[in-house]
Amino acid sequence: MSEHVPRTTIRVVISGRVQGVWYRGWTVSEASGAGLDGWVRNRSDGTVEAVFSGSSDSVNAMIEACRSGPPAAKVTGIECFDDADPPGHSGFHQRPTL
Repeated sequence: MSEHVPRTTIRVVISGRVQGVWYRGWTVSEASGAGLDGWVRNRSDGTVEAVFSGSSDSVNAMIEACRSGPPAAKVTGIECFDDADPPGHSGFHQRPTL
């Protein structure tokens, strides 16, 4: 008997030295390993934007992991928005720069 786990979808914008340091690739790997759906992309203003969708615990753990990111990153801030639409696909993907 399986229990329905409510899904949470959060959009985050990560600032600091987060482009050119494998942040998007790291995010795809980490989020996929956590079983999250969503996407990540660079933004033209130098930030990285991502949408994470899954169990609240998994989404919150991913947001915490993003505070450090891959070894070459230096995260100076994360903004979280709970107004994100759930992704229209399963799995976690990298999108082109916006």
